[in-house]
Amino acid sequence: MSLAVIGGSGAYHLLSDNAFGTEVSCSAVDTPFGKSAPVHEFEVGSGSSESIRFLFLSRHGETDYSITAPFVNYRANIYALKERGASRILSWSGPGIINTKFRPGDFVIPHDILDETKRREGTFFKNRGIGFIRQSDPFCPQIRESIHESLHLLGFPHHEEGVYVCTEGPRLESPAEIRKFRICGADLVGMTLVPEAFLARELEMCYAPICYLTNFAEGVHDRKFQKGELFEGMQTEEEKRDVDESIRKFPGILLGCFMQLKEQERACHCKDALERYKNKGMITDDWRTWMGDV
Repeated sequence: MSLAVIGGSGAYHLLSDNAFGTEVSCSAVDTPFGKSAPVHEFEVGSGSSESIRFLFLSRHGETDYSITAPFVNYRANIYALKERGASRILSWSGPGIINTKFRPGDFVIPHDILDETKRREGTFFKNRGIGFIRQSDPFCPQIRESIHESLHLLGFPHHEEGVYVCTEGPRLESPAEIRKFRICGADLVGMTLVPEAFLARELEMCYAPICYLTNFAEGVHDRKFQKGELFEGMQTEEEKRDVDESIRKFPGILLGCFMQLKEQERACHCKDALERYKNKGMITDDWRTWMGDV
């Protein structure tokens, strides 16, 4: 089982709609870092030579948005997917927009990231002497290319690059913070890709996100406060419809990625992230022995 998906906002609705194919199994995984979110195993094209099995984990809950980004047990979730045999993770996330060349409902394939989180456990190697890992490509180039090809073949317009800044949350950002992030080169602002991406690299897993854009960040456009509404008025009704339509496209996009990846050997550097520590004899090939303090 080499393929896995971490679903972001809206994943719980697609789960309840049985949008991912035939469910084979579902169980949470006990890890040294606590219990993971439930890991679903799905099969698409059952009984055919083109059938594909993949793992699916809903980051924010099973039936609704029940756990916010700073409180997700990222270490348990990544560990669980590795334990279940995943070597490649496609992640989806719904960030806000800083760069006005983007619009709500657009798809973006981020290529770089800024970490503005503050209190999250960000490594498996706590109190160990390993983990000094280069981040020239924070997201796996092969998975990014598979996302591009899937979107292209489906005829879905998209942006092939973007810098994602990850904030702590759960609050949204202030106008001054968004101005700061823009100066730093950020295009998108969200709360979920850190430490997820870095943890996957620590376990030599390939990881890349596909983002559907939800709203303009604070101060990008003047929006009146609307009490009781999603984002308190930062999203118009038309933008909400566009975003909902983008979410409904995810099963097809993911299947297209799977079709691309299943024909490819891993030729990226993700799989060799800990090689020098193995060469020095500091760790073995048994990844379970790499863990530091909980």
